[in-house]
Amino acid sequence: MIKLLVPFIVLLAAIAVTVATDRPRRPADFTFINRGDVTTLDLQKMSWMQDLRIGRALFEGLVKNDIFSWGFDINPGVADRWEVSEDRRTYTFHLRADAKWSNGQPVTAEQFVYSWRRGLLPDTGCDYAGMFQKIAGAKAFYDWRQAELDKFAAEPGDGSRPLDQTAAHRLWVRTLEKFDELVALKAVDARTLRVRLAQPTPYFLDLCAFGVFYPVYPPLVSQYEKPDPATGRLDIQFGWTKPPLMVSNGAFQLTQWRYRRDMRLEKNPHFWDRANVAVESIAVPSIEDQNGAVLAYRSGGVDWVSDVSPPYRADILADKHRFYHEHAAEYESLKLQGMEPLEIDRRLPPDPRNHIHTYPAFGTYFYNFNCRPRLQDGRDNPFANPKVRKAFAVAIDKERIVSRIRRVGEQPALTLIPRGSIAGYRSPAGVPYNPELARTLLAEAGFPGGKGFITVELLFNTDGGHDLVAQAVAKDWEQNLGVNVVLATREIAVFKEDLKKQNFMTGRAGWFGDYGDPTTFLDLNRRDDGNNDRKYDNPVYEALLDKAEVEPDVQQRFRLLEEAERMLVEDEFPLIPLYQYVQMYFFDPHKLTGISSHPRQEQNLYQIDVIGDGKGSDRAKGMPARGAESSKAGKQKSSE
Repeated sequence: MIKLLVPFIVLLAAIAVTVATDRPRRPADFTFINRGDVTTLDLQKMSWMQDLRIGRALFEGLVKNDIFSWGFDINPGVADRWEVSEDRRTYTFHLRADAKWSNGQPVTAEQFVYSWRRGLLPDTGCDYAGMFQKIAGAKAFYDWRQAELDKFAAEPGDGSRPLDQTAAHRLWVRTLEKFDELVALKAVDARTLRVRLAQPTPYFLDLCAFGVFYPVYPPLVSQYEKPDPATGRLDIQFGWTKPPLMVSNGAFQLTQWRYRRDMRLEKNPHFWDRANVAVESIAVPSIEDQNGAVLAYRSGGVDWVSDVSPPYRADILADKHRFYHEHAAEYESLKLQGMEPLEIDRRLPPDPRNHIHTYPAFGTYFYNFNCRPRLQDGRDNPFANPKVRKAFAVAIDKERIVSRIRRVGEQPALTLIPRGSIAGYRSPAGVPYNPELARTLLAEAGFPGGKGFITVELLFNTDGGHDLVAQAVAKDWEQNLGVNVVLATREIAVFKEDLKKQNFMTGRAGWFGDYGDPTTFLDLNRRDDGNNDRKYDNPVYEALLDKAEVEPDVQQRFRLLEEAERMLVEDEFPLIPLYQYVQMYFFDPHKLTGISSHPRQEQNLYQIDVIGDGKGSDRAKGMPARGAESSKAGKQKSSE
């Protein structure tokens, strides 16, 4: 009898555990839909906007951007002050005494050294390793480590060397010693961090405000990293990113993360600036379907939708324009006063039509080409030929895409860097839609009328309305070039992996600038850049960027970078810029504050406040009018 009862007891125990873990919690103070499921919470592995948004809530770097200043000024973070040497190469950061981790332990300078070394190691696979190589000696260290790993992997693996930890551990010890020897990054003491750059980098503080430069907690993270006896590389596991283990130093701590279900953040009681964090808890439900996201907002289930992209979003925006028309006199008066869009919306009467918001974004939607000589299946890759890439680029009617498909005010893109987004930078002309030129170029490449060309596979992820754009692009290519095109859809995680492994011919992509300098876009096409999914490799292009890196004159530096971009969008076309993004949000401006309309679109969850009575509060934040002076010093200048 007891044996018969055992399965039922086990089943009841399992049900009890499930019920306990799914027991309803107190509703969160603020609920929002991220632009996609978080793929990682390992700071040095982040590259997607949804990951970085949560990363900024859980962690804090040395400095942070003021998202409500037009200059995107630099404000103190973990560092409450810093000095820059006269030659602009040495930065000395002084950490605040009350900066603590969520377990109450102090944040130290050595922890930043550990974290930045993590970002620099080839083992980590950080897409932004090149940013860390701005530090003097960092590139030499990276190359040394990679050479040693290659040498380790080349040693006999037929059993003549036992697979134990000894050799891999010795290599790791030498790696730590080599890092200290080569890299000009030092913890002077527990609260002083000193870094010397290889060259003056005007946007270095902007990099320090970027998520991959935030610290992780070494006593925990190091337990999930050990040298692999087979390869010598650090075997990096991600168990430390899960609750309740995760230790963070930002405004919030992670209390729940159920992949493809939800995430919950609670205020960090040890955060040094917790008095200025308005909400106690944040819920992030996973709703991939864009119709579901709109319904969740309209039913009152969420306070903010961070990316509104259902097929009918143009109709939602048209309702907003009708609302403005109905209040034309007041709307025009507020515009004449130089008010920024969100402040105008707050001053207009409450109305559900006033809950949709669009802002120009510092980002570009584009299509990638796989530039390798051969495709992953071994076939010759016709897109390795720049003439073929240019033919496909100028065969797309971008104006039709933005006016008939997107219909939300985006501008066709002939450049990768949004035109007019960086003061003093002169964008190249680009090459407009030209089907006749496209056919001529394809014929010159050996494919007249598309004859003999392989079937083109166009890769995109399932969410976000990418299918409609892909259908339009495929139609243009088939009609203007005579080629066959098939559409390939992937779930976001698989899509991301296919891009990284160059398992594609052409595929959709997008990029929001991480800092306010042309290189935030141009470095994407550097030979060794972690975000170069195209595997574009051009020594002339590399030389232009290398020369710009050491050019002290700002204007001459821009001229070099302008020529580099001209190569991309007029000759080489490793990618096709399609349109400049606008960002579309859902939220009630009379209820929610802390959202910025700045083109960088870097929203900080710790600055959000939900106002219950709809009248606003002392915490309300908004952008100053254009041209208004900021009380803070200007900064040098900042992803998808």
